[in-house]
Amino acid sequence: MERHFDHELAALKEELLRMASLAEQSVAEMLKALTQRDDALARKVETDDDMIDQLQIEIDDRCIKLLALRQPTAKDLRFITMSMKISTDLERIGDEAVNIAESVEAINKEPVLKPLVDIPRMAEIARSMIRDSLHAFIFGTVEEAQQVIQRDDQVDNLNYQLQRELTSFMIEDPQTITRCLNLMRVAHNLERIADHATNIAEEIIYLYEARDIRHHHEQGS
Repeated sequence: MERHFDHELAALKEELLRMASLAEQSVAEMLKALTQRDDALARKVETDDDMIDQLQIEIDDRCIKLLALRQPTAKDLRFITMSMKISTDLERIGDEAVNIAESVEAINKEPVLKPLVDIPRMAEIARSMIRDSLHAFIFGTVEEAQQVIQRDDQVDNLNYQLQRELTSFMIEDPQTITRCLNLMRVAHNLERIADHATNIAEEIIYLYEARDIRHHHEQGS
């Protein structure tokens, strides 16, 4: 019975990793759609989100059945409950990627406002946060999860810097307002993606150390 339970937990982990891979892929494709002004790729991000949504439903269903039928305790209980929380954050990452894809289609209808520098940097940091969070999840490397949390400040700072720059653009030339607002939305969505990756890192620390650090790093900043 215990061996079968281990297989069920392994299957749950595999589904989470598939979901995380799709979420990271969505962020990568969104960035490519933006930098290459590719509307077709932006629409693909919107379509791929359906797979992420379906995986969340399957993971939640699997977790509920494991809780009801196996009545896990200690670390196994934490693993199952954290899996549900992680899947929620991954689903929201997918939603934010869709929001960006919709903005990209609007951006591509207008002339290029400025060379894209901060947004690609934000996207790459956010992608690395997703990837490293899941690496920490697989191997139980709490230190790696803690590093993910620290990188959230980099994304926040880039977002703040870009918002200020785009605000200046709008003040100086009102004809840029629509393009600036669309880029601001993209930056905000990326900032939210980083926040969800941070949530996952916090959940991983709780999983492996039974230590709840939510909000603690914010108080210390």
